[in-house]
Amino acid sequence: MTTGGAPFTRRTPRVVSAVKLQRRKDREAQGAFLAEGPQAVASALSSGVVREIFATVDRIADYPGASLVADDAMAALSETVQPQGVVAVCDLLDVPLADALAKEPRLVAVVLEIRDPGNAGTILRTADAAGARTVIFAGDAVDPYNGKCVRASAGSLFHVDVVRERDWSALFSQLRAAGLQTLATSGYAARDLDDLADTGRLAGRTAWIFGSEAHGLPDAALSESDEAVRVPIYGGAESLNLAAAAAVCLYASARAQRS
Repeated sequence: MTTGGAPFTRRTPRVVSAVKLQRRKDREAQGAFLAEGPQAVASALSSGVVREIFATVDRIADYPGASLVADDAMAALSETVQPQGVVAVCDLLDVPLADALAKEPRLVAVVLEIRDPGNAGTILRTADAAGARTVIFAGDAVDPYNGKCVRASAGSLFHVDVVRERDWSALFSQLRAAGLQTLATSGYAARDLDDLADTGRLAGRTAWIFGSEAHGLPDAALSESDEAVRVPIYGGAESLNLAAAAAVCLYASARAQRS
């Protein structure tokens, strides 16, 4: 990385190459993605996955060796309305499922065919906060390196093992073989979270399975899980949104496992 010379513009080849990482096909081709903002870049640096940092003149002093870019270049690199002045090009973080499970995680979050990047990123952040060490993107799920997902994770993308399993047909048996019970969330489940908490079931090693907010989990996923569970609703609300329901479930397990 260099700091000398005139600032890079949006037409500088290295900037042009980096901007292409806003598209999934180019992220896959280059094996890299963009992390935007000081918090995400700090987490990326701590993880040792940064290839290059681009920073504007007001940020460059904070990132020795970064490439100085003009405002037009930062606007092109950034996907937010108000760029934060620093963007890092990072290696993809994918961890093979077998490697992640070999670490014997006690709490795992599975996002199965979730398409909304904001929800996925928020679940990543919540899973990290609750102590889950693995987040699995299963089936036709959103790309975890989508810019909105990366931003919503607030750096947590770099703190957990990110696994991508497009063919999830064998996922449930692999989770069980690793000693994890599989609990699938469903608003129509016979048992609720309180039932499992009262019986001590949540203290066990657990993989929570979350489906899309619009369609929920496929029937096949519900039947493959050890149990379907609903979040109890005590008031008049029809339901919780996906990210809120995931937070309730993950934290219920985290508390039970630490009791």
